[in-house]
Amino acid sequence: MPNDILVLGVYLTGKENYAPRILAELQKSRDWAVDQRWIALGKAAPDPDLQALTAWHQKKPVPKFVLLNRLLADINLAAYEYLLVVDDDILLPEGFVDDYLSLVGQYNLAVAQPARTHDSYIDHPFVERLDGIAARRTRFVEIGPLFSLHRSAFKAFLPFDECSPMGWGYDFVWPRLALDQGLHMGVVDAVAVAHNLRPPVMYYDYNAANAAMGRFLAQRPHLSKKDAFFIVESYV
Repeated sequence: MPNDILVLGVYLTGKENYAPRILAELQKSRDWAVDQRWIALGKAAPDPDLQALTAWHQKKPVPKFVLLNRLLADINLAAYEYLLVVDDDILLPEGFVDDYLSLVGQYNLAVAQPARTHDSYIDHPFVERLDGIAARRTRFVEIGPLFSLHRSAFKAFLPFDECSPMGWGYDFVWPRLALDQGLHMGVVDAVAVAHNLRPPVMYYDYNAANAAMGRFLAQRPHLSKKDAFFIVESYV
């Protein structure tokens, strides 16, 4: 089986971000060969220190998951065990890749995310870290700021559905896809990430993304928030 992971991400140029720290931390893995491919988004020039891992510079605004699909189009996913999709505004704990994927693998979480630290901006309180447990099997995994897919989920989950190009609503459709494929989803609490650099929706149009989500969900089987925010099993 492959022992490689693919990291895809978008970082904003000319805006404060943690991209250099994120990229450096991800490369530190001792257990995995890490292949990172990032898109620099914005009119300003990309960070020279990130040039080696920057696939291209996108100057005009393009929705996140459209950009990720463009990256995926040229990649042979058969070479990878996991895909990690990462934003540029989080702080990763030391040893993140190895510690996180160890728990993801231990609990067979084909679709997963790290919990958010208590001091993070949090859209859905369900994903805030639960102290005292290692991980939990859930019916909900958020589209950001970081999530992972095991290779067993690639066929059903990729490419990303561009009917909601910013990804809003994916996290309520994904549980139905996972159930259909017999895949487990979950949140890793023992390896939480801090998402507190900037508020969500700071650099894109809330109304457009919300309208796209409404259309997207209206045409696809999905869970309600009540059904999605549910812990199937917890692990200590």
